Amino acid sequence: MPRGKPIDPSPANLIKPAASLAELRAAIQSCRGCDIWQRATQAVFGEGSADAEVMLVGEQPGNREDIEGHPFVGPAGKLLDEALAEAGIDRSRVYITNIVKHFNSTTRGKIRIHKKPNAEEIAACRPWLEAEIARTAPKVIVCLGATAAQALMAPSFRVLRQRGQMMKSTLAPLITATVHPSSILRAPDSESRHAAMKEFVADLKNIARHLPASALKKR
Repeated sequence: MPRGKPIDPSPANLIKPAASLAELRAAIQSCRGCDIWQRATQAVFGEGSADAEVMLVGEQPGNREDIEGHPFVGPAGKLLDEALAEAGIDRSRVYITNIVKHFNSTTRGKIRIHKKPNAEEIAACRPWLEAEIARTAPKVIVCLGATAAQALMAPSFRVLRQRGQMMKSTLAPLITATVHPSSILRAPDSESRHAAMKEFVADLKNIARHLPASALKKR
């Protein structure tokens, strides 16, 4: 009996219009839209409330996220959780994801080192992010770091100069950017980390002012 055509493992074929977030999370494991999947353990889809008020978008999963299959579960994720709590944003009303869903890395000995995704890889993964946005319909999208900001806001966007600016977008009523929490962890000393964390929390507090009361932690 002749075999049928192999299933096209591209986002265009895998993303079904009526698919739920759970169905998309399963479907993305078959995605071969770019070659990063060859170096990764699994795709790491976004997680959080299906009717989130705010969506946080980073660059890509890290080594720990790649192993565990969940976004922001490493040190940067723990720092992010602390900052959200300090800013008064209810973590259960947040959806967290990344521009690219596979961990892009290069190997140094037995260690996998983060490698920034290129424009083609970001574009290949874009339909998955747009599907997440369509299904959660967040009030505010927050880009964490330059890669996300330049992909979703403007290629010329500079996070350190323009962080915290609230802009209108076709993706959500408002979009803004701040640093990626991993950059705070890379600060050279405790004083620098404390100052960077303070600025990060201030950005999140500004975002909180644009969210409905249902998205804020009850004091």
